Amino acid sequence: MTTAAWRVDVITTFPESFEGFLEVSLLGKARAAGTVEVRVHNLRDWADPPHRVTDDYAYGGGPGMVLKPEPIIAAVEDLRGTDGWVGLLTPQGRPLTQPRVAALAARPHLILICGRYEGVDERVRTLVVDEEISVGDYVLSGGEVAAMVVIDAAARLVPGVVGDADSLVGESHADGRLSHPQFTRPEEFRGRRVPSVLLSGHHERIQRWRRAQALHRTERRRPDLLEGRVLTDEERQLMDEDPPWDG
Repeated sequence: MTTAAWRVDVITTFPESFEGFLEVSLLGKARAAGTVEVRVHNLRDWADPPHRVTDDYAYGGGPGMVLKPEPIIAAVEDLRGTDGWVGLLTPQGRPLTQPRVAALAARPHLILICGRYEGVDERVRTLVVDEEISVGDYVLSGGEVAAMVVIDAAARLVPGVVGDADSLVGESHADGRLSHPQFTRPEEFRGRRVPSVLLSGHHERIQRWRRAQALHRTERRRPDLLEGRVLTDEERQLMDEDPPWDG
Protein backbone atom coordinates (compact mmCIF):
# COMPACT_ATOMS: atom_id res chain seq x y z
CA MET A 1 0.00 0.00 0.00
CA THR A 2 1.42 3.38 -1.01
CA THR A 3 1.77 5.93 1.80
CA ALA A 4 0.36 9.38 1.02
CA ALA A 5 2.96 12.12 0.64
CA TRP A 6 3.40 14.73 3.34
CA ARG A 7 1.81 17.76 1.67
CA VAL A 8 2.49 21.48 2.00
CA ASP A 9 0.67 24.26 0.17
CA VAL A 10 2.37 27.66 0.29
CA ILE A 11 0.43 30.86 -0.39
CA THR A 12 2.67 33.76 -1.40
CA THR A 13 2.86 36.88 -3.54
CA PHE A 14 6.39 35.90 -4.54
CA PRO A 15 6.26 32.25 -5.70
CA GLU A 16 9.56 32.63 -7.55
CA SER A 17 11.29 32.83 -4.17
CA PHE A 18 11.01 29.06 -3.84
CA GLU A 19 12.76 28.23 -7.11
CA GLY A 20 15.89 26.23 -6.40
CA PHE A 21 15.10 25.67 -2.73
CA LEU A 22 12.60 22.92 -3.49
CA GLU A 23 14.83 21.17 -6.00
CA VAL A 24 18.04 20.47 -4.09
CA SER A 25 19.37 18.26 -1.31
CA LEU A 26 17.10 16.07 0.83
CA LEU A 27 13.96 18.03 -0.01
CA GLY A 28 14.51 17.71 -3.75
CA LYS A 29 15.06 13.97 -3.42
CA ALA A 30 12.00 13.56 -1.20
CA ARG A 31 9.82 15.37 -3.73
CA ALA A 32 11.20 13.30 -6.58
CA ALA A 33 10.48 10.12 -4.60
CA GLY A 34 6.92 11.23 -3.82
CA THR A 35 7.51 11.27 -0.05
CA VAL A 36 6.96 15.04 0.17
CA GLU A 37 4.70 17.19 -1.98
CA VAL A 38 5.13 20.97 -1.89
CA ARG A 39 2.96 23.25 -4.03
CA VAL A 40 3.63 26.98 -4.22
CA HIS A 41 0.63 29.14 -5.11
CA ASN A 42 0.55 32.74 -6.29
CA LEU A 43 -1.88 34.69 -4.11
CA ARG A 44 -2.75 36.87 -7.10
CA ASP A 45 -4.55 33.89 -8.66
CA TRP A 46 -7.31 34.46 -6.08
CA ALA A 47 -7.40 38.27 -6.41
CA ASP A 48 -10.03 39.98 -8.52
CA PRO A 49 -9.18 40.73 -12.17
CA PRO A 50 -8.07 42.68 -14.03
CA HIS A 51 -5.41 44.08 -11.67
CA ARG A 52 -5.18 41.16 -9.21
CA VAL A 53 -4.53 43.47 -6.25
CA THR A 54 -3.55 41.64 -3.05
CA ASP A 55 -2.81 44.56 -0.70
CA ASP A 56 -4.26 47.90 0.31
CA TYR A 57 -3.70 50.84 2.65
CA ALA A 58 -4.33 50.31 6.35
CA TYR A 59 -7.48 51.72 7.93
CA GLY A 60 -6.46 54.37 10.42
CA GLY A 61 -3.41 55.41 8.43
CA GLY A 62 0.22 54.57 8.88
CA PRO A 63 3.09 53.48 6.63
CA GLY A 64 3.09 50.40 4.45
CA MET A 65 0.45 48.16 2.98
CA VAL A 66 -1.63 45.31 4.40
CA LEU A 67 -2.50 42.04 2.63
CA LYS A 68 -6.22 41.91 1.87
CA PRO A 69 -8.41 39.21 3.45
CA GLU A 70 -10.45 38.15 0.41
CA PRO A 71 -7.76 36.47 -1.73
CA ILE A 72 -6.03 34.78 1.22
CA ILE A 73 -9.24 33.32 2.62
CA ALA A 74 -10.38 32.23 -0.85
CA ALA A 75 -7.05 30.47 -1.38
CA VAL A 76 -7.24 28.70 1.97
CA GLU A 77 -10.80 27.58 1.38
CA ASP A 78 -9.85 26.16 -2.02
CA LEU A 79 -6.78 24.33 -0.71
CA ARG A 80 -7.79 23.25 2.77
CA GLY A 81 -9.82 20.14 1.98
CA THR A 82 -10.60 17.92 4.96
CA ASP A 83 -7.16 17.81 6.58
CA GLY A 84 -5.46 21.15 5.89
CA TRP A 85 -3.87 22.86 8.89
CA VAL A 86 -3.17 26.58 8.36
CA GLY A 87 -0.10 28.37 9.65
CA LEU A 88 0.60 32.08 9.23
CA LEU A 89 4.28 33.07 9.13
CA THR A 90 4.61 36.22 11.21
CA PRO A 91 7.04 37.66 13.79
CA GLN A 92 4.04 37.86 16.12
CA GLY A 93 3.70 34.07 16.22
CA ARG A 94 4.94 31.56 18.77
CA PRO A 95 8.64 30.79 18.29
CA LEU A 96 9.36 27.65 16.29
CA THR A 97 10.96 24.91 18.39
CA GLN A 98 11.95 21.33 17.66
CA PRO A 99 8.87 19.88 19.42
CA ARG A 100 6.65 22.17 17.33
CA VAL A 101 8.53 21.12 14.19
CA ALA A 102 7.85 17.48 15.07
CA ALA A 103 4.16 18.26 15.54
CA LEU A 104 4.02 19.90 12.11
CA ALA A 105 5.76 16.93 10.51
CA ALA A 106 3.08 14.68 11.98
CA ARG A 107 0.30 16.60 10.25
CA PRO A 108 -0.54 15.24 6.79
CA HIS A 109 -1.27 18.59 5.16
CA LEU A 110 0.05 22.07 5.97
CA ILE A 111 -1.03 25.34 4.41
CA LEU A 112 1.49 28.11 5.02
CA ILE A 113 0.53 31.75 4.47
CA CYS A 114 3.50 34.03 3.83
CA GLY A 115 2.97 37.43 5.39
CA ARG A 116 4.27 40.59 3.67
CA TYR A 117 4.48 44.35 4.10
CA GLU A 118 2.87 45.47 7.39
CA GLY A 119 1.14 42.12 7.77
CA VAL A 120 -2.23 40.60 6.94
CA ASP A 121 -5.73 41.80 7.64
CA GLU A 122 -6.59 40.63 11.16
CA ARG A 123 -9.69 38.83 9.92
CA VAL A 124 -7.46 36.29 8.19
CA ARG A 125 -6.10 35.28 11.59
CA THR A 126 -9.52 34.94 13.18
CA LEU A 127 -11.29 33.19 10.30
CA VAL A 128 -8.85 30.65 8.85
CA VAL A 129 -5.52 30.53 10.71
CA ASP A 130 -4.92 27.64 13.10
CA GLU A 131 -1.66 28.98 14.48
CA GLU A 132 0.83 31.79 13.93
CA ILE A 133 4.46 30.77 13.52
CA SER A 134 7.61 32.83 14.11
CA VAL A 135 11.10 31.60 13.23
CA GLY A 136 12.75 34.12 15.54
CA ASP A 137 12.53 37.49 17.22
CA TYR A 138 13.47 39.54 14.18
CA VAL A 139 11.70 40.83 11.07
CA LEU A 140 12.17 39.47 7.55
CA SER A 141 11.04 41.10 4.32
CA GLY A 142 8.34 38.47 4.05
CA GLY A 143 7.21 35.06 5.20
CA GLU A 144 8.77 33.20 2.28
CA VAL A 145 12.12 32.53 3.97
CA ALA A 146 10.30 31.62 7.18
CA ALA A 147 8.12 29.15 5.25
CA MET A 148 11.26 27.56 3.82
CA VAL A 149 12.60 27.13 7.36
CA VAL A 150 9.39 25.41 8.45
CA ILE A 151 9.31 23.13 5.40
CA ASP A 152 12.97 22.16 5.65
CA ALA A 153 12.89 21.51 9.40
CA ALA A 154 9.66 19.50 9.34
CA ALA A 155 10.34 17.55 6.14
CA ARG A 156 13.49 16.05 7.71
CA LEU A 157 11.27 14.35 10.30
CA VAL A 158 8.88 12.84 7.77
CA PRO A 159 9.56 9.08 7.60
CA GLY A 160 11.65 8.19 4.56
CA VAL A 161 13.13 11.65 3.94
CA VAL A 162 16.36 11.12 5.89
CA GLY A 163 17.85 7.77 4.87
CA ASP A 164 19.60 7.13 8.18
CA ALA A 165 16.87 7.96 10.68
CA ASP A 166 19.25 7.26 13.57
CA SER A 167 21.21 10.38 12.60
CA LEU A 168 18.25 12.50 13.76
CA VAL A 169 18.47 11.24 17.33
CA GLY A 170 21.62 13.06 18.43
CA GLU A 171 21.02 16.34 16.63
CA SER A 172 20.82 19.64 18.45
CA HIS A 173 17.39 20.16 20.07
CA ALA A 174 16.28 16.60 19.29
CA ASP A 175 16.18 15.87 23.02
CA GLY A 176 16.10 19.40 24.35
CA ARG A 177 19.84 20.07 24.31
CA LEU A 178 22.62 20.88 21.87
CA SER A 179 24.62 18.28 19.99
CA HIS A 180 28.13 17.16 20.88
CA PRO A 181 31.25 18.36 18.95
CA GLN A 182 31.86 16.65 15.61
CA PHE A 183 35.22 15.78 14.00
CA THR A 184 36.51 14.31 10.75
CA ARG A 185 39.93 13.90 9.09
CA PRO A 186 42.68 14.92 9.55
CA GLU A 187 43.41 13.76 13.11
CA GLU A 188 45.54 16.87 13.76
CA PHE A 189 45.00 20.31 12.27
CA ARG A 190 46.95 23.43 13.25
CA GLY A 191 47.94 21.93 16.56
CA ARG A 192 44.48 20.73 17.51
CA ARG A 193 43.88 17.02 17.69
CA VAL A 194 40.73 14.95 17.55
CA PRO A 195 39.88 13.71 21.08
CA SER A 196 41.56 10.37 21.61
CA VAL A 197 38.36 8.73 22.83
CA LEU A 198 36.87 9.11 19.34
CA LEU A 199 39.78 7.15 17.90
CA SER A 200 39.57 4.38 20.48
CA GLY A 201 36.93 2.25 18.82
CA HIS A 202 35.29 1.85 22.24
CA HIS A 203 31.65 2.45 21.33
CA GLU A 204 30.27 2.73 24.87
CA ARG A 205 33.02 5.13 25.95
CA ILE A 206 32.48 7.26 22.85
CA GLN A 207 28.75 7.53 23.57
CA ARG A 208 29.42 8.55 27.18
CA TRP A 209 31.87 11.24 26.03
CA ARG A 210 29.39 12.58 23.48
CA ARG A 211 26.59 12.75 26.06
CA ALA A 212 28.88 14.63 28.46
CA GLN A 213 29.99 17.09 25.79
CA ALA A 214 26.39 17.71 24.72
CA LEU A 215 25.52 18.61 28.30
CA HIS A 216 28.60 20.83 28.70
CA ARG A 217 27.85 22.63 25.44
CA THR A 218 24.21 23.18 26.34
CA GLU A 219 25.08 24.46 29.82
CA ARG A 220 27.65 26.90 28.39
CA ARG A 221 25.93 28.11 25.22
CA ARG A 222 22.21 27.67 25.82
CA PRO A 223 21.54 27.42 29.56
CA ASP A 224 17.96 28.45 28.84
CA LEU A 225 17.37 24.98 27.38
CA LEU A 226 18.10 23.46 30.78
CA GLU A 227 15.83 25.80 32.74
CA GLY A 228 13.37 23.79 34.78
CA ARG A 229 15.33 20.60 34.21
CA VAL A 230 17.40 19.07 37.02
CA LEU A 231 20.39 17.12 35.77
CA THR A 232 20.53 13.56 37.07
CA ASP A 233 23.38 12.25 39.20
CA GLU A 234 24.49 10.19 36.20
CA GLU A 235 24.59 13.26 33.96
CA ARG A 236 26.64 15.21 36.51
CA GLN A 237 29.01 12.28 36.85
CA LEU A 238 29.44 12.16 33.08
CA MET A 239 30.29 15.85 33.02
CA ASP A 240 32.80 15.44 35.86
CA GLU A 241 34.51 12.53 34.13
CA ASP A 242 34.74 14.33 30.79
CA PRO A 243 35.47 18.06 31.08
CA PRO A 244 34.44 20.35 28.21
CA TRP A 245 36.47 19.93 25.04
CA ASP A 246 38.15 23.23 24.25
CA GLY A 247 40.59 22.11 21.57
